[in-house]
Amino acid sequence: MSERTPPWPHAPPHWILQGGSYFVTASCYHRQRIFDSPEKLDAVTGLLIETAKAFGWQIRAWAVLSNHYHFLADSPQGSGESLRTWLTEFHRRAAIQVNGLSGAPGRRVWMNFRESHITHQTSYLARLRYVNENPVRHRLVDHANQYKWCSAAWFESHAPRSFVESVRRFKIDRLKIWDDFDG
Repeated sequence: MSERTPPWPHAPPHWILQGGSYFVTASCYHRQRIFDSPEKLDAVTGLLIETAKAFGWQIRAWAVLSNHYHFLADSPQGSGESLRTWLTEFHRRAAIQVNGLSGAPGRRVWMNFRESHITHQTSYLARLRYVNENPVRHRLVDHANQYKWCSAAWFESHAPRSFVESVRRFKIDRLKIWDDFDG
């Protein structure tokens, strides 16, 4: 390779400039099942919601599993630029807390994250369903509302019934989402 050719990036580029809705996925390092207890799942879920609020992001749906998470969130003040800063802080705090619970200080917890800027309502609604249904996709529960670390139960109890039913009708089998994890 010549000196003028930059090396191929080993992580997805993050072009987070526009405000709006973002779909985000992140995995544990080497897809390890680091969040392997209710206590660790509680910690990660709580920190996700807490740090989102601190950075002004409005989470619309979330699912935290043993080795990855997904969420759909709306950016603050018409800009998505704080997403990277928010996730850096969330990942830092979650790693410290989970490693403390595991007795593994300093262990690497996270790989990179992937984000998609959602610009169409149908794409937004399909991803809303996808996130809520993720624990079912990974065969952790039969019904998404049975999984404590996911927004499905909250969504069903707080959103208007007609909206919940409308979201359930969206097809998710054709979505191209990085989610090749073992639950």
